[in-house]
Amino acid sequence: MTVRLPGPGGTLRPYEPRTEPLAVTAGTPFTSRTVFSAAHVVADPYADVSPDSPAAVDWDTTLAFRRHLWSHGLGVAEAMDTAQRGMGLDWAGAAELIRRSAAEAKSAGGLIACGVGTDQLPVTTFGHPYGLAEIRAAYEEQLALVEESGAQAILMASRALAAVAKGPEDYLEVYRHLLRQASEPVILHWLGPMFDPALEGYWGATDLDAATSTFLDVIAAHPDKVDGIKVSLLDAQREIDIRRRLPEGVRCYTGDDFNYPELIAGDDRGYSHALLGIFDPLGPLAAEAVRVLDTGDVRGFRALLDPTVGLSRHLFQAPTRFYKTGVVFLAWLAGHQTHFTMVGGLQSARSLPHLATAYELADGLGLFPDPKLAEERMRTLLSVYGVDQ
Repeated sequence: MTVRLPGPGGTLRPYEPRTEPLAVTAGTPFTSRTVFSAAHVVADPYADVSPDSPAAVDWDTTLAFRRHLWSHGLGVAEAMDTAQRGMGLDWAGAAELIRRSAAEAKSAGGLIACGVGTDQLPVTTFGHPYGLAEIRAAYEEQLALVEESGAQAILMASRALAAVAKGPEDYLEVYRHLLRQASEPVILHWLGPMFDPALEGYWGATDLDAATSTFLDVIAAHPDKVDGIKVSLLDAQREIDIRRRLPEGVRCYTGDDFNYPELIAGDDRGYSHALLGIFDPLGPLAAEAVRVLDTGDVRGFRALLDPTVGLSRHLFQAPTRFYKTGVVFLAWLAGHQTHFTMVGGLQSARSLPHLATAYELADGLGLFPDPKLAEERMRTLLSVYGVDQ
């Protein structure tokens, strides 16, 4: 039965939903790449909260989604941007998420790495009432919690540091201190301003060549404490250039949701591993593609993953920081949760035409385990918006 989907300008267009999902199965661990999915959190839809209240999380469903990702061989990157870290999920909520997910990972035998930041520091209308010492202490508190949980640490970019750093030397001081403190090698995350405008000029420069130089200096100072880097700049060539300049043994985890197939496939001079928000909705399909790559079949890998780029670019279109809305929307359509509610009310951050196109693209890829359920839920959403089917 045809679904009428809204497009720009208030027009309606017919769409014939898919009737069968893409056939994918769980399988053995990956051998050629390390792959993390940055996972979303599931809100409690019955909690009486406001957008600026502490997040109310449905813990059972949130952890069930992580077990879904682990069952397909993917690692979970926890308490990251995809989990609305700093966009609805505060440090108290993130700390609880880390504790619960790390314990679940031990039980399930799943790979997990968790975000370490400084978001417990207050932000006031009069600026940031702290300096580098307070920023280091905030990072250390979160690093200690992640290490105590048994998870690998991901040192995330800090809004506080971006606000108070006077130049590259402040970044070098803070990160060198943290790497000395870390008990195990960490992943360093460079999140670009398209994901978080407060991170403009990170590493002490708006010029990306200068910022890259500082970033590489941090790694060179303690390469034994850096497992890898995650680059989220949506610039494939810059990632490749950085990748080729890394010390021996330091991995590059692509965070490029626009160009991930080519970056993971690599070239004759290397390749990227993956830590991606788009692998939340693409989990089973992405896992299937990586297993094909494990056999050395790059063409087969690209044949599976290249068609997903259109959906990813749609979800991550500007304003990119609102991609989480599409991710959770697709989780609802796929049956991983019973509602389309997000912490902080972020389900309202994308338009109905945007969501309709996301449904169409995801359905065309066969991402929904039960296409009929996805169609029914899409119709329900359309009716709420007054679209007569």
